[in-house]
This record gives sequence, structure tokens and C-alpha cells, in this order.
Amino acid sequence: MKPEPDTQKILRIHDLLLDAYGDHPWQPTDPVAALVNTILSQNTNDVNRDRAFDQLRDRFPTWEAVRDAPQADLVEAVRPAGLGPTKAPRIQAALRAITEQEDAITLDFLRDMSTEEARAWLLDIPGVGPKTAAIVLCFALGKPAFPVDTHVHRVTRRLGLIPEKTNREKAHPLLEALIPEEIYYPFHLNLIEHGRAVCQARKPACPSCILQALCDYASSQREKNE
Repeated sequence: MKPEPDTQKILRIHDLLLDAYGDHPWQPTDPVAALVNTILSQNTNDVNRDRAFDQLRDRFPTWEAVRDAPQADLVEAVRPAGLGPTKAPRIQAALRAITEQEDAITLDFLRDMSTEEARAWLLDIPGVGPKTAAIVLCFALGKPAFPVDTHVHRVTRRLGLIPEKTNREKAHPLLEALIPEEIYYPFHLNLIEHGRAVCQARKPACPSCILQALCDYASSQREKNE
């Protein structure tokens, strides 16, 4: 049976992105670190997120120390990521929720759950939304979840893979249903690369874009200029 048209389009996009940015074999990471790192990444850039994460680990070398730290000290430690008064309590709430589940700070128990069970467990943590849950599932646990960050959201809407007015929360289930599970990880990473390098928010480089023949937005821009 032939793939549906949307799947064919996605696979063509995937192949073009692979040619441009390369493949990305999955490499497991610590799921607790992935959870904390993703909370820190909210509304900031990668450089500031990494500075905050490194500063956090330098000051509090164990997750137990992070969980039990005076909140003011934790706010100061994660200050480079911005929104410290919001992110610090979210991190501690997450670590306490994990402790209540396992009497230890580990998320290894999620490996034995189905993807949807693990997703539901993560989403029950205050401050954890669909993107954060999907990153932990996909990047740390190797489960079939497709994270949608600002770049992925922008590029997939412009390509016409999801409706233009779809918000990020609704984009997760839509894209997970459209994209073949086996390419979630590299496709996600290459969409981010493409969003940063070419399909930027304010000035997308449509004339030089390798995806322009498959892109609804590029087609609409050509029609405007004709």
C-alpha cells in the first residue's frame, strides 16, 4: 500500500533535510537532566539555558541538593535562564513529585510504561507541558513522541503540514499522527536546524530554501510577487 500524500510529502522533506543537515542517531540522556534542562529552556535561548544548567549543577551537585535547596538560592543559580522565580519552584516541584513516586530522584521507571502512560505521568507535574514531556520521552527515553518547539511549530505551519492557526499544544498530536515514528528524532532536530538557518521568523530565505517546492508559505509568497 502506498503512503498517504501527507506522508509522502513528509518523507520528501525528511530526505532533503538529511542531505542538508545530516542524520542524528539517537543518543540517550539522563531523563531527570532532560526534564530540568527543558524547564530552564522555556522562554530563553540555548546559550542562557546551558549557562543556567551548568551553574545549577556546579552549585548543587546532586538532584537531592537541588530539591532541598532554599528557593532563593536556586533562583539565583538559574538566573541566566531568566524567570528564575518561576523556574526554580517548578524544578523543585518536579523533583519532589519524582521523589514521591520512587523515593529517589530517577525517572527510569518511565521506561517500563507505555508512551502515553509516561506522557500522562509527566504532564501531571506542575509546570510540565506537552513540549517538555515530549522532549523527555523522545530524547532521554527513546519513546515515540514528537516535541514541538517554536522552530518546529513555525516551519511545519509554513510547510502546510498543520493548519496555519494551530497552536503549539495542538500541534503535538497532529504532527505525531502525521510523521512516521521512526523519523521523529532526526526530523525534529533537522526542522530546528532549518528554522534557525533558513526559515527564520522574520526573514525566511524562501528563494534559497531547499524546501520551497514543497512549502505552502513559499508558494504564497511567489504568488504575491507575480
